[in-house]
Amino acid sequence: MIPQSITQVDPFSLIKHKSLPNDWRAQMREAYRTPTELLTALDFSPEQQVELLAHDQGFMTLVPRAFAQNMRPQDPTDPLLLQVLPQAQEAISHAEFNNDPLEEARFNPVPGVVHKYHGRALLIAASHCAINCRYCFRRHYPYDEQKRSRNQWQESLNYISSQTDIEEIILSGGDPLALTDSLLFDLISAIEQIPHIKRLRIHSRLPIVLPQRITLELCQRLEASRLTCVMVVHANHANELALDVAQACALLRMHKVQLLNQSVLLASINDNLECLKNLSERLVDLGVMPYYLHLPDRVAGTTHFFVSLERCQTLVAQMQACMSGYLVPKLVREEAGKLSKTLYSPN
Repeated sequence: MIPQSITQVDPFSLIKHKSLPNDWRAQMREAYRTPTELLTALDFSPEQQVELLAHDQGFMTLVPRAFAQNMRPQDPTDPLLLQVLPQAQEAISHAEFNNDPLEEARFNPVPGVVHKYHGRALLIAASHCAINCRYCFRRHYPYDEQKRSRNQWQESLNYISSQTDIEEIILSGGDPLALTDSLLFDLISAIEQIPHIKRLRIHSRLPIVLPQRITLELCQRLEASRLTCVMVVHANHANELALDVAQACALLRMHKVQLLNQSVLLASINDNLECLKNLSERLVDLGVMPYYLHLPDRVAGTTHFFVSLERCQTLVAQMQACMSGYLVPKLVREEAGKLSKTLYSPN
């Protein structure tokens, strides 16, 4: 159960989950890596598991125990479980769903860089995450071809240096916070050496699924940067925002990191007014501004998550009718070849 009041938290006393190590690296090593492990931990009987288990469709199960502890035991409809459990519907093919719906390969001038929009470029900082969300739009991304080691970053950085109109670097992946401090800090230092870069934006799910990653050392390094640091976290449901997440957010804010959230509208998970309202209100309580509400991308293996544009617009209109404007995120879709994300008005 999530505490009702989580706004007054001590960021220096990150709670230790029952039976979990406080070291985020140890937690990554101990993450659930098969559906059977996860379902057993959630007390599903062998008979229930037979009904729920499905092949992973080439996208390995990976779930931190800290995230799993926010799931309801023996509930096959739990909204957190549905985000990470392989389902038989993933095998359904559809002509409009493919491996690269955003055509990122077209905007990949050098390995490790995606440069689609004016003024900013995305740097693939890591090829792995702490969690494998089944709806991930990069679940088929060729990370093996794009993998950048410490010695291989220079080609990416040279490209960024040559493009003087780029003012913002977006660290993505995979998940950039899945890197060790040593690698991440070296990369940030290298970016800081490029004179025309003003802002560093980090897109990460780790503050939500593995909040112990938000250490004092990490926050101090971000605060010390000459760059304006923005972190875009990724929460889809209020049940993800437990006390340890609140404490991680408080620590980031204390060190002057601006926090935004992006969510994806997912069928049977958060595609109703109550879920979206609770999520926005909980985020703002944590000092995180609801930023983007993404329409699902047409990624192969994710047809069962899809929510129509009309349904999405109706939900946003319902949010606007009962919530303050700053609580309502922008409804967007990323489309290949467009100069920016496509913004949709509510119905």
